[in-house]
Amino acid sequence: MVTLKEAASNHETQHLKNLSDLENVPTDLELRHDPDAEFPYDYVELNGERYVVKASVLQQLKVLLEENPKLAKMKVKKTGEGMNTRYTVIPLG
Repeated sequence: MVTLKEAASNHETQHLKNLSDLENVPTDLELRHDPDAEFPYDYVELNGERYVVKASVLQQLKVLLEENPKLAKMKVKKTGEGMNTRYTVIPLG
């Protein structure tokens, strides 16, 4: 049995990166899902790092791809914090 004190001492917060941390994002990256996380999430992996993909980003990308099916790269801009976070997808080519 583990005590609260031991658990707290060994606890490491998982810091997830976001697509907005990247200068550009290839649209052909494989979308993956982590169902075992405390809060399951979708992500892409690039250079050994996981980047969270929000549903609003996928919705905006869908609209962009309807207009330009050959879209190869995008940028994701993040504004706000917490519940007021918004993402804007910018086509790059």
